[in-house]
Amino acid sequence: DDQPANIPFVILGTGLLWFGWFGFNAGSAFAANADAVKAFANTNLASATAMITWVFYDRFMNRKMSALGACIGAIVGLVAITPAAGFVSLGHSMLIGFVAALVSNFAIRYQKKLAFDDTLDVFASHGVGGLVGMVLTGILAEEVGLIYGKVDTFLMHIITLVGVAIFAFAGSYGLYALVNAMI
Repeated sequence: DDQPANIPFVILGTGLLWFGWFGFNAGSAFAANADAVKAFANTNLASATAMITWVFYDRFMNRKMSALGACIGAIVGLVAITPAAGFVSLGHSMLIGFVAALVSNFAIRYQKKLAFDDTLDVFASHGVGGLVGMVLTGILAEEVGLIYGKVDTFLMHIITLVGVAIFAFAGSYGLYALVNAMI
């Protein structure tokens, strides 16, 4: 068995995160109403879909299915559905989980080939998963998404993603430069 010895703790942590994410996404409605129920259901469906997609994609690519992979997939689904939780249909939440799992799985494999120093695969799972979720929210959001003929929401999401990427890169680079100057 090539699973790490701490896998029960990873599974426990994933379960706790998944449970807590319901409060985060559904709680964003600030009421016990239909919006909260929709966000709750979408959160669960996207995460479950991403988890299942992750393990079956690993198997499809002749890699071993693993509990760790299932946990990573679940977290990617949670990250990806967060911007869309209250704004997409149940079917679209499953699509978001599916696409995010495939793209993040590829990103993790590609990142390892490039030998980037990202021990916990944070960017490939959270960064890429969030990016996929944000873009798909602009496309799939009910009544205001690109598939409903509305371009404004999609363009605002793309502009926001570019702005956040520039800010994060410039801010990180500035902090690295400052720390480097001090050390």
